[in-house]
Amino acid sequence: MSAKHPIISVTGSSGAGTTSVRRTFEQIFRREQVNAVLIEGDSFHRYNRVEMRAGQAEAEANGNKHFSHFSPENNLLEELEGVFEEYGRSGTGRLRHYVHDSEEAALYGAEPGTFTAWEPFPAESDLLFYEGLHGAVVTETVNVARHADLKIGVVPVINLEWIQKIHRDKATRGYSTEAVTDVILRRMPDYIHYICPQFTETNINFQRVPVVDTSNPFVARWIPTADESMVVIRFANPRGIDFPYLLSMIPDAFMSRANSIVIPGGKLDLAMQLILTPLILQLIERKKRVS
Repeated sequence: MSAKHPIISVTGSSGAGTTSVRRTFEQIFRREQVNAVLIEGDSFHRYNRVEMRAGQAEAEANGNKHFSHFSPENNLLEELEGVFEEYGRSGTGRLRHYVHDSEEAALYGAEPGTFTAWEPFPAESDLLFYEGLHGAVVTETVNVARHADLKIGVVPVINLEWIQKIHRDKATRGYSTEAVTDVILRRMPDYIHYICPQFTETNINFQRVPVVDTSNPFVARWIPTADESMVVIRFANPRGIDFPYLLSMIPDAFMSRANSIVIPGGKLDLAMQLILTPLILQLIERKKRVS
């Protein structure tokens, strides 16, 4: 953690909705004129798309049915921690991009499924922002969580997370339900051991809970809408959080525990703006005081 060079980390599983949360942060950064360096967790995968498929085939041939992007072995977690450590110390570091599709290929000049070359961070920035799978991961060899000043978990209940992933992968990647189910099963051990524990390291968790039947996510025809959901917002340390203000500003919000507020799903963006804006400005103000 660093007062002079703060780091914000948003962590969540594939299909959890971290990309939507990132957009909210980007809106706040633009409005408050915060110059943030943005890095994506996908850029710290160890293998490109072709290499990953080959590695999975080899692993399955050797009896390993759980070769996945969630595992430490398939990610550059030491390098990720190194980037966090270096930025916190000096405000410098390096990044690259994982090219997801043809649109990004045109933007970055690289083939889909590959990485761009590593390049240094811009010379001046106010903070570092990470969004991806391992923003608060702790293993026997790395501790990414200790370097981040503000850690946000995005954690839909598991059936909703699966529904979102199934629909996303079918729509954008052309997968069948059976293929996405295989991916979920392959990732499950690493999900349990490396994704879930991160949400005890986070400062705030946003957990969307549907209020419609999602008992069989593998046959769900629609993703529950925001208006068909509630969001539980849990603060690891509620000290300094103005709950009466939040309750007055967010219609139909209520407290479920001393450190948790529950809001209608359609009010998530409003809640994030109200909660995150002052926290970001606090980091910037602290940075100014020590600079």
